[in-house]
Amino acid sequence: MNSPSDTGGPPRAEQAALSRQLGDFLIELSISLHKHAMYPDGHPSLAPACVQVSQRLTTLLQDRPSISLGVARTRLVIEGVATDPKNPVLRDLANRLHKHQLGAVTFRRGAPVEEIRNFLLAVAAEPERTGEPLGPTSVSKPPPWFHIRVHPMSYERLDFADREGDVEAVALSRAEQLWIGLAQAALATAETPLDEQDAAQAEPSVVARAIDEHTRGTAYDQVIVGYMLQLAEELRGTEGRDALLLKRRMSELVANLDRRTLSTLIDMGGDRQQQRQFLLNASHALSVDAVIDIVTAAADEQRDEQGISQSFLRMLQKLARYTESGEQRRRVEADLAIREQVTELIREWSLSDPNPDAYREALETMAGTEPLFAVSPDQRFQVDAERMVQMALEAEAAGQLVDRAVETLVGDGRLPWLLAALEEVETSQLAVSGTVTAINDQITSGETLDLLLQQEPLDIEALDRLLPRFDDAGTAAMLDALADAQSGRTRRALLDRLVRLGERVGPQALERLTDPRWFVQRNMLVILGSLATPPDGFNPADFLQHRDPRVRREAIRVLLRRPAGRERAVCHALADEDPRTVRLGLNAALERCPETAVPLVVSRTGSETPQDLRVLAVRALGQSGQRVALDTLLQIVQPRRGLFRSRRTKSPEYLAALTALHRFADHPSAQRALAQAAKSSDPEIVRVASGEPAPHG
Repeated sequence: MNSPSDTGGPPRAEQAALSRQLGDFLIELSISLHKHAMYPDGHPSLAPACVQVSQRLTTLLQDRPSISLGVARTRLVIEGVATDPKNPVLRDLANRLHKHQLGAVTFRRGAPVEEIRNFLLAVAAEPERTGEPLGPTSVSKPPPWFHIRVHPMSYERLDFADREGDVEAVALSRAEQLWIGLAQAALATAETPLDEQDAAQAEPSVVARAIDEHTRGTAYDQVIVGYMLQLAEELRGTEGRDALLLKRRMSELVANLDRRTLSTLIDMGGDRQQQRQFLLNASHALSVDAVIDIVTAAADEQRDEQGISQSFLRMLQKLARYTESGEQRRRVEADLAIREQVTELIREWSLSDPNPDAYREALETMAGTEPLFAVSPDQRFQVDAERMVQMALEAEAAGQLVDRAVETLVGDGRLPWLLAALEEVETSQLAVSGTVTAINDQITSGETLDLLLQQEPLDIEALDRLLPRFDDAGTAAMLDALADAQSGRTRRALLDRLVRLGERVGPQALERLTDPRWFVQRNMLVILGSLATPPDGFNPADFLQHRDPRVRREAIRVLLRRPAGRERAVCHALADEDPRTVRLGLNAALERCPETAVPLVVSRTGSETPQDLRVLAVRALGQSGQRVALDTLLQIVQPRRGLFRSRRTKSPEYLAALTALHRFADHPSAQRALAQAAKSSDPEIVRVASGEPAPHG
């Protein structure tokens, strides 16, 4: 491998260029957008600018139905080609769209001039001043443009999954927003757009499968590429628990992508500079396995212009195996060495592969194969573990060799085979032999079970087959593994199976409620709350004042399922400072509101409460049937006094209050309020006042 300055090898591929028609359209769009930002609406310079954009767009879409622009911070991605971030006109266009938190914009054939004008006016507005970026706003209030579609990149607040197994309401970082945007772009279809919460909870393997199975198209690929570029850039150098979770998700996504799909995406439209930057960011942000996958895919994509030495790549694949086993110090050193070498490889080295294709493929197969003779001295002359166990079961013998064979099978992930062998013997014999009992005791002992539960990923099939053999020691081992598990998938699997064990898990779960870690207490509440008969001494009300809202919420959920504790749970939830806990209480009040909780629901209709919660509170008041609820509803729909006349401010809570007043239709004051609203000039207010349901805000 030589530096390009030292070799006469082939030059690197030039960056792919935009077509002339596309370049003309983007420049005209940027210039017109700049004019709309500079001049007020109605200025004589704006109408000709809109016509120019319309003409360029008509020419561009003569031979295609639509064109999509993927948006990054300083560039656009169109038909697999990235614009030059040094071009000031196109950089300004990308920056304006990015400020509106747009991930992509699609233009369809036949867009009228008036529609183009409205789009330009919306994007020209500075979101820093208005506080309403076009991307998030388009989710709740889609723009009335049929031929122009905007795809939001991020949202102000979203539910983000897998924080210690719970879904938390938090202000999301940009990287978290980008991940949710990537999941939405990958999984949504034209008929069924993906919900934000579903996108937050999507498993990386599911997202990867959706990308693999999607029909290859430039518009789809460029949006996925845009998110991957920005995610790699955001995750590079970031630390913390949330960043670690996102790095793990991104790494799992890369690991599950088909090699051809990954190569196509990493092509980056032929932009080698952009590709190198992505590889550099990924080499610092993702797991070693994901880094190797990405570099290998990049090498596959550059077969004709071998930008990465295959010999060196095979060496990295072998070195990566040392990051998975051995001493901790050696694993860390191997991890750092791989990242350093990949960085140098991407920045400087280039070499055409001199090997024939068949020889190269053979070498790659050998590089990924387990070492043939790398066996420790104490294992070199050991009998195969499966054969040893079979002989022991047939001869009804036991001993240290059998114990070591069982440990080997469990450690190598072959527990399903061992369980199948035990079940076959147990079925065929009238009495259980001492060997079967000894092996069963060993695999359900704390030490062997810990070995199974510490495997990542968890062998769920083996765990399910082992579950009926568990005793109290096995239950304790599962509870300990639940407390220490790092993977959300593992935590969910363990929690589901502990709940399945029933009341026998209750006493041990109750003991662990004293653990100071919030997530342990929350998980124990989940287990204890699922039991038909909880153990003596369990009182979920003890956790209503816990400092962590996630524990408080789980305690409230448990109490809501108990008739005697429901009223107290609703009141505590409504008085809580955590918005998610308040939402839990409002949903419960909406189903059945205790009389003592009505004043608390009224307090949640004030302006200091987020609008979506105010709407829930108004709907809950309508369900309560209480007089104090009626008074509050009348205040909400009461017209505000202006300087010359009264006026109504239509809002989601106003419409919800009108709907709720129909529950009090026999009351004169409610009748007057509804009759007065029915005289409104707003057709939506008239419809709701007449008895049609209001849209949920």
